[in-house]
Amino acid sequence: MERKHLRSADVILLPGARTGRDPARSIKRGPSRLPPGVVAATQRERLLDGLVQTVAERGYQHATVSDICRAAGVTRPVFYELFSGKEDAFLAAHRHGTGVVLRRMAAAFAAESDWCAGIRQALGAMLQLLAGTPAFATMAVIEIEAVGPAGRRERDQLLTRFRAFFADVPQSPGGVRVVELVDAVVGGVYSALHRRIDSGRTVQLPELLPVLSMFCLAPFLGPAEAAVRLGLPIGEDPSCTRIDPAATGQ
Repeated sequence: MERKHLRSADVILLPGARTGRDPARSIKRGPSRLPPGVVAATQRERLLDGLVQTVAERGYQHATVSDICRAAGVTRPVFYELFSGKEDAFLAAHRHGTGVVLRRMAAAFAAESDWCAGIRQALGAMLQLLAGTPAFATMAVIEIEAVGPAGRRERDQLLTRFRAFFADVPQSPGGVRVVELVDAVVGGVYSALHRRIDSGRTVQLPELLPVLSMFCLAPFLGPAEAAVRLGLPIGEDPSCTRIDPAATGQ
């Protein structure tokens, strides 16, 4: 889904969706100046936007605090009043943005009475949000690895929060522990997002909805039942026919 088809409320919530130097977000001086708390909150939001855009463009390692401040239209002293450094600001942007995504997913999930439909709607909400703000998707999914141990911990903690969407799954077959199966599914979805975003196809993320929905349901319901629940056609898939490697010359 193209960005123009997204509701503006969906897009502007994520850090990086707006420019920090937008004149509409400038802070006026003089007697009508905003209260200090409002000023600080506005400057923080602008810095998060500037960080996301700068990191997406230059990469975390090459983005400097000066670059971030320039993109946000905020001075370095103000930056250090709000954050201890670049890593602190990055993690703040990541937590804020992923929190927005999870809340939107949770709302979409809760709107459905059926678990299968809820999973599909939650995935759709996530894919649309990320597609609508490619800079945040790049920063949060690709560049977090460059942050180092703190970034990896943040990512791991985020992935465990997705377990909540699988709280009511059927018992997994073969005595496999449900939590481990859920973690494997979540990791697979994350990997699919990573490949699509890393290849510069972030705006095409919504195209993954059918396959990711099937991937999330099939381990618990079986492929046939998952296809029925998702309204997908069922039939013999020639691509699933076993091929003898010897016959291919490989």
